[in-house]
This record gives sequence, structure tokens and C-alpha cells, in this order.
Amino acid sequence: MSKFFSNSDKSLKIIIVGCGKVGTTLAERLSQEKHDVTVIDTNAETIQKVTTLYDVMGVTGNGASFSVQNEAGIDKADLIIAVTASDELNLLCCTIAQKVGQCAAIARVRNPDYSEELSYLRKQLGISLIINPELETAKEMSRLLRLPNANSMNSFAKGHVELVKFKLPEDNMLVGKQIKDIGASSLGVLICGIENEGQLDIPDGSNTFKKGDLVSFIATPVNTSRFFRHIGMKKQHVKDCMIVGGGRTSYYLAKQLSEMNIDVKVIERDKEHCEKLCTLLPKALIINGDGADEALLFEEGIKDTGSFIPLTGLDEENILLTLFAKKNSNAKVITKNNRSTFNDVIDGLDIGSVIYPRYMSTETIIKYVRGMQNSIGSNIETLYHIFENRAEAIEFEITEESPVTGRPLMELSLKENLLVACINRRGKIIIPRGNDTIQPGDTVVIITAHTGFKDVRDILK
Repeated sequence: MSKFFSNSDKSLKIIIVGCGKVGTTLAERLSQEKHDVTVIDTNAETIQKVTTLYDVMGVTGNGASFSVQNEAGIDKADLIIAVTASDELNLLCCTIAQKVGQCAAIARVRNPDYSEELSYLRKQLGISLIINPELETAKEMSRLLRLPNANSMNSFAKGHVELVKFKLPEDNMLVGKQIKDIGASSLGVLICGIENEGQLDIPDGSNTFKKGDLVSFIATPVNTSRFFRHIGMKKQHVKDCMIVGGGRTSYYLAKQLSEMNIDVKVIERDKEHCEKLCTLLPKALIINGDGADEALLFEEGIKDTGSFIPLTGLDEENILLTLFAKKNSNAKVITKNNRSTFNDVIDGLDIGSVIYPRYMSTETIIKYVRGMQNSIGSNIETLYHIFENRAEAIEFEITEESPVTGRPLMELSLKENLLVACINRRGKIIIPRGNDTIQPGDTVVIITAHTGFKDVRDILK
């Protein structure tokens, strides 16, 4: 039985099992949000490192062991998060925790064999949330291939609204113009952020566009396409995709793209795995070969491919392959990066869209944690850390009247560096102006440089 709290300031006692990339990122984020965090891992050196870096407690041992969970304080825990390398161990950790304590439980399950059974597993085992980072990564990549101009894209209002980031070419018509002069509002678009040389502005109408700006805006999918056409950046959806590497993310992505009638070509070194992929992906062309071989890439048509996505197990190889594709083709390229270091270097490279799977998992979990803290007035529907984690985009469901409802936005005392970016009123998307109001039943998207919002009332000073 899960616990819920009406006091949004109450911290939670959280146990994290597994201190890999996702577990460590969770320990960092949740400790920053002032939760009482204990990490469990079988590696004593890893525990020492994490507890030194962050304000968390550590226990060395098997997270599926009752005695280890007991030492970590499972009887008083509000939530256990199992993100070890083993799906089965994660499910077992959560099952044991459910029997011993009364906490909520989150498990990472990555194996494609379980992908069709996640809702059944969650229901039968009493697990609050099951996350699959490879599947979510593939979904994000397929969305980006639908909109080749975008560097990144986040969805709100069940896909009816998009937060889109793109790089402004030096010869674009927007360069030198102020936001108030481009008629964005008449196109149903709100400019939400401008990044240049490491600086971030959550803009008002006076900001001037410069070449090389990374511009973020929010709009419906239809208005997104209209806006790109309006500024002369029209690109058709990609018709084919070359994927290097045949791992879990490649499988999920190839399956989704095939269902979208996009021609898929997967290059994989391991012959036995190629044979397995041929069975699993009958619509895709599976090639047994070294995707880092330049001659093979040319032979398979990299010069003419519509999109190119390296999904090898090495970030460095993915980046080099992306740079090679940029040099030798006009393909839409997407790079997967699992590391948390050298982000400034990566951001300085012209490698198109960069996907960070560990952040996608942590954002889903942090959204759930904030929802546990708050059950009055509004609920968090969607949460993204954006602008290289310098801001948040949060979608709140407004469940009842509060100080933010029924009053024109211009009359609300809003915090600085904050935008009310979108209101979804029973399926009608409103890009708000000063006279618009927030009403019970709405969902509202907030863009803010502040962190830790748990309730829509947090937007007020």
C-alpha cells in the first residue's frame, strides 16, 4: 500500500538499489531535493564513492536480501527504486520490499521479452511503476525523426503539445529580429528559451535572435510544422534510417520505425544476434558487419540515407560515427550519450540531437516522487529537465480551485524566470496571454529556471 502526503515540504525516505549511471543520477537528484536517501550496491567502492559525493547513506550488499533491506530501513521507507543491471533482481527487490514494508516500489525492466507484459507484471507484483529506458529512448528518437529540424522535442498534453528546440541557421530570416516582431503568437507558438554561448534566457518579447541561437518554443504539432515553414526551415519526414548496433534500443527503434513505414537498416557485428534480429524485425534489413568500417557505411548508402543513428555500446564510437555521417551526408543524426561528463565538449560539437537515456529514467521517477509529496490542488503529469538541466518544464493537472485559478495571468504575482507556456482545456490548446486564466480541470505547462516545484501554487512569489 503506497503512502501519500498532503504536505509538499515533507521529505521522503527513499531506498535506491543499484548504483550504476541511473542509480547514481537518482541519488544526486533526490538528495538535492532534500529527501532521505539510502543507496544499496554489492560493490563497497561504489557505495563509498556515491556517499562521498552526495548527501546519502550507503549499505553494501544484495538489495534483494531481507537483512540488507532491513539494514537500509525498509520498514520506514516511503519508496524503493530498483535499478540494478538485472531485470529479475529489480522485480525481486520490489516484491520483497512490498512484503516487508508498506512502501511504493519502482523497478527498471529493460528486456524486450518483458516489454509486452509490463502492465501485467506491475499489477500482479503490486509495483507502482516500471520503467524501460531503452524503450523510452527509442520513442524519443522516433519523435525526432518525424521532425528533422528539431534538436530535441518533449511532449505534453498526451502528445497534443510539443516543446521543440532547434538551432537557428546564420542565414535565417529570424536573425536580427526581436521576438515581438516575428508574429509567433499568431502562429500559435510561444518562444520559451534562447541559448547562446552557454547563456540561457527565458525570454520576453524584447529578445533579439542571433545566428547559432538554440531556440526553444512550444506549440501543437500542426503549428510546429507551420512555424518551421514560416521561417523557411521546411524538411520532410525521413523515409529511411541506418542504425549501427543491434542492442535493445536498436530493436525498439527499428520496430517503431518499421510500423511508421520508414525503411530500416541495422548493422550489427555479431552474426548470431543478426539472425535473432532477422526473426524479431522481419520488415528491417539486418546486415552483419562492422558499423565503424567506412567502406561498409559507404557501400550501404550512408551518403543518401535520410537518418543515421549509432547505437553502439561506446559513447565515443557513437560520437565519431555521428561526425562521420555529418561530414558525408545530409542525414538527420541522433547521438545517444550515457555519460555525465564532458557535456560542454559534446554541446560544442555539431552532432545534431543528443539523447541522454539516464535523464529520461530519472525524470520519470522524480515526477513520481513529487507526486507522492503532493495530493492536494494539482498533480504533476509530465516533468522534463531542459536546457542542460538549468530549467524544468512541468505539466500540472489542476484538480481544484486555488490562488492561481480564476484570475487573469497578468494579475498573478509570478516568480521571475518563469513562463506559463500552455493551457490544455479539455483538448483545446491555449498559448496564453495576460487575460487568460487557469481553471480547475486544465492542465498547465510551466517553464521555469527554478527547481523542485511540486504544486502549481509554487509558481507564485
